[in-house]
Parts: sequence; structure tokens; C-alpha cells
Amino acid sequence: MGKPASDYLPCTAGIGLRAPHYCEVLEKLPKLGWVEVHNENFFGGGESLQPLLKVRGHYPVSLHGVGMGLASTAPLDQAHLSALCRLCDVVQPAAVSEHLCWNSVPDMTINGSMAINDLLPFPYTQEALFHVARRVDQVQEKLGRRLLVENLSSYLSFTHSEMSEGEFLSELSQRTGCAILFDVNNLYVNARNLGVDAKVFIQTLPAKAVAEYHLAGHSIRDGCLVDTHSTQVCAEVWELYEFALQHIGLRPTLIEWDSDIPVLAILKGEAEKAQQRLEEYHASVK
Repeated sequence: MGKPASDYLPCTAGIGLRAPHYCEVLEKLPKLGWVEVHNENFFGGGESLQPLLKVRGHYPVSLHGVGMGLASTAPLDQAHLSALCRLCDVVQPAAVSEHLCWNSVPDMTINGSMAINDLLPFPYTQEALFHVARRVDQVQEKLGRRLLVENLSSYLSFTHSEMSEGEFLSELSQRTGCAILFDVNNLYVNARNLGVDAKVFIQTLPAKAVAEYHLAGHSIRDGCLVDTHSTQVCAEVWELYEFALQHIGLRPTLIEWDSDIPVLAILKGEAEKAQQRLEEYHASVK
């Protein structure tokens, strides 16, 4: 299957690179550990791919997917998976990741499937674990590399779940060899909205399987935290990140910002905060 994804990403802080910042990044080449892009934006190839290839000449690139639907009951979209394979062949990314969610259902009226533009939760049962593990195996076999699977921000929980999300991810990693992309903001959202014990979640994850951290900001709507990636990382998420460093260790860390995107200097400043914490933890364990 090739070397693990974590062997390629530097253990530094990076940013989610979005279209408004391509030109400035290529012109100024700021000090960044690495960058992540949403892979679906480049499936068409052609001119849209050229800025990414230029960026790849200066920084390690991670491909982050939002459309595969690992927990969907509709068959894996082979066209989607083939497009991802082609993109990996061209970009040679440092890592490839996807969300632990579903986003499509079989639709007999069109002899195919109906896609839903969202990242939807599902009950954490043994049946679901078998289903998702089989699909992760298929994806990893097709890609020829280890996949990173990300924990989900959710706004409901299922009474018939048989395990926690952390336990589900741990078992999924053990069965398939996939890695875990631990999104700290997603966990904080779930702790506030659903009463998830954030520290227990962190302690449940097998440290060796965690290959990357994500950090982001959220919004509050009618008392509910919404994972909008539209603002700076809050103090409570920074505290959880520091707790994760103590229990999991140093890992590549990404700042995500996907709406109300600020100037590059602000985004880079958030990455510098993460980098400072990585360096402080590293110094403390020497």
C-alpha cells in the first residue's frame, strides 16, 4: 500500500489553501509548513489544476475530500474515486483524507444514487463499522495509499449507537489500517451540542493511528455551535488542542477557514499560533 501518509507531511502547521490566496502565496511564498486543498475542486484538471501544481513545487500538499461519503449505502462512486486517483497521480499529495459521514442514497428511479450536499452522521453500530471498513478498504486499495478519516461535527446523536465515535474510529483504524484525521473543532462542537466528553474522546483514540490535526472556527446560531470554518480558533479549542498534544503527541496541524475568508496574513497568523504550540510541546518533552 506504500508508506503511511504521516511519513510525508511535515510535523508543522499549515493552512487550508483556497482560491483567493493562490496568487499571493505563489508571489510571496510565505513560510508555511504545508497546504491542504479540497480535491473535488480539481477533478476537472486543465487550467484549474495549474496553480495547484505550482504550489506543489514549493509546499507539501494534502488532498481533503468532502464528497466520497464513506458511510453512504449507495455504491461507491467509481467515477469520483477514479478522478481522485488521477489527481493523486498528478499532484503526488503528502496525504489524502475524507470525512466519516454519508452523503448519498440509492435512487431506483434513476438507476443510480441521489447525492446530498452535506456531511451527515450515522449510528455507530457493528453493522455500520463492517460497512464503512469495507468501503475504506476499497478506497485504499484503489489509491494504493493509506487514507486519513476525519471525525465529524454533528447536530444529533442516535440512541441505537453501540459505541462512541472515538471507539468507532479506533476500531476502523485497527481493521483497515487507515489513519485518523482528528478535527479538534469538530470535537468541541459535539461536546457543546451533544454533551460528548471531549477528553474521553481524545483518550480513546489510538495515538499511533492519529496522523493529523485540524483546527478551525465555528459560529453560534440559536445557542447551537455550527462548524462554519468562518472565524478564528477559539480559546477552548486551543485548550483541547494542547490536551491532545499531551495525550497523542506532535502531528501535522492544519488551520481551516472556508467562509468569510480573511486576508492571508490573518490565516497565517492562526497557523503561527499552532506552530508555537507544537514547538512548545516539543521543547517540553525533550
